[in-house]
Amino acid sequence: MQKIEHIGIAVKNLEESNILFAKLLGKKHYKIEEVASEGVKTSFFKIGSNKIELLEATNPNSPIAKFLEKKGEGVHHIAFAVTDIKKEIKRLKKEGFIVLNDPEISGLKKGADNKLVAFLHPKSTNGVLIELCQEINTK
Repeated sequence: MQKIEHIGIAVKNLEESNILFAKLLGKKHYKIEEVASEGVKTSFFKIGSNKIELLEATNPNSPIAKFLEKKGEGVHHIAFAVTDIKKEIKRLKKEGFIVLNDPEISGLKKGADNKLVAFLHPKSTNGVLIELCQEINTK
C-alpha cells in the first residue's frame, strides 16, 4: 500500500455537508460525481496529499443508505492507494482478509475519482471498512 488515499464520510445531505466541510477545511470541494452502480453521489476535498470523500445515498437500498440508517453520519471507510489492486487483493487474501468484491468472482469495480476499487470486510479489519484504490490509468 502506498498511502491513505482518502477517508470516506457518509452524509445525509451532500449540499449541506459541502458547505460545512468548506468552512471547516477553508476550501471548496473540487469534484462531485455520481457512481450509479453503488447508489451514491460523492464530493471530494483535497487536503495536502490526501482527500476527504463525502458520500450521499442516491437510493434507499444503497450501501450508504443502509450505513446511515444503522450508524448515522460519520466515517464510513478508509481508502488506501495501491499500484496493482489484483496483486494486493491476492496478498491480503493469503493473509486472511475477507474481500467483499473479489475480482476473481465478480470483476473489479469502477469507483469514483477514476479508480478501480475493492473493499475488505470490516469483520476482518477490526470493524473498519477498508477500500483499496488503483488509478485506472496506471495499468
